[in-house]
Amino acid sequence: MNKQEIKKVVLAYSGGLDTSIIIPWLKENYNNCEVIAVSGDVGQGTELDGLEQKALATGASKLYVEDLKDAFIEDYVFPTLKAGAKYEGDYLLGTSFARPVIAKRIVEIALAEGADAICHGCTGKGNDQVRFELTIHAFAPDMKIIAPWREWSIKSREQEIEYAQSHNIPLKISRETNYSKDKNLWHLSHEGLDLEDPANQPQYEKPGFLEMGVSPIDAPDKPTYVTVHFEKGVPTAIDGKPMKGAEIVAALNRLGGENGIGLADLVENRLVGMKSRGVYETPGGTILYRAHQVLETITLDRDTQHYKEQLAIRFGELVYFGQWFTPLREALSAFVDKTQEHVTGDVRLKLYKGNIINAGVTSPYSLYDPEIATFDEDNVYNQADSAGFINLFGLPIRVAAKRREKAGE
Repeated sequence: MNKQEIKKVVLAYSGGLDTSIIIPWLKENYNNCEVIAVSGDVGQGTELDGLEQKALATGASKLYVEDLKDAFIEDYVFPTLKAGAKYEGDYLLGTSFARPVIAKRIVEIALAEGADAICHGCTGKGNDQVRFELTIHAFAPDMKIIAPWREWSIKSREQEIEYAQSHNIPLKISRETNYSKDKNLWHLSHEGLDLEDPANQPQYEKPGFLEMGVSPIDAPDKPTYVTVHFEKGVPTAIDGKPMKGAEIVAALNRLGGENGIGLADLVENRLVGMKSRGVYETPGGTILYRAHQVLETITLDRDTQHYKEQLAIRFGELVYFGQWFTPLREALSAFVDKTQEHVTGDVRLKLYKGNIINAGVTSPYSLYDPEIATFDEDNVYNQADSAGFINLFGLPIRVAAKRREKAGE
């Protein structure tokens, strides 16, 4: 399909710098095509204010604002939480698993609108281009995809700002405060400016840098206790109060943010091959990951727990790489769901100046038996049995040692 054939384009629209200039750019470079903007609400909050007026003023024919918060948390975040999946040990995948839910809805709207193409504002250096386009391929394999960053002559955010100013597009950023940010209900990421040098310490104490909480230095001197209840690996209540998933994340964001929880400064390996430095705020998510991990220590048997930890690495890679809608991710989720059948119970945590301290865990399905584990006298464990176990468990080591002796090694 050539440019002249494209009459209607659906744009993944955030109202940020990239997508703000894409609307007039599309009309200039794609034969004055109709541009339908779609914004997925995954918890950006005030970032959505005035979005319709801005989209229409810059040339869009209409704007869809789709409330995806519940689907985001329940269908993408919680399955990843149940897997215990992170990327490279510390990244809680806040941007990664927000992209499939947004892209899937954009495809649905594009098909309903009879669009000729879908456009996104992801750069050619980032991971999001992969995440968006793999989702589009999964639901509209023949859909034309337009990625301006792979076509236009603009090479930097400075040039983007100049383009916006020349087209009278209002911006909420300036050259001096132009951090690249991504915000949703789960997290907020910061990239660019001084953060591009890993030698620079993040300005956590600088007013306005952190948006979801405070620096641990500025957190209260008194600890905060919170109890999270899980049913089959899914958080369902805070301090005994049942809540929907999105409400739980929001409540824990508040508690965690107030106590300086969930700050991560990472240099990660992007899918396209480069290393990238980012600072992340994930207060509620950090609490949930810890609580879930603590509950699994008493509800999963050893072999399942250890094997699940291995698969969590691969699960995290699939999410980060944008491979949510793949047979392997679905198969791993089926495995995870099986492991979560008895991950039910309460986890109490103490939040104090950026730290999460275990304060007690209970479950009706606990595998922890105090009578067996006790250091005091018991009637259920014969300690003499361990001698035979060690002899058999260590038999290969003894055989190898005798061979070395015989060979004079």
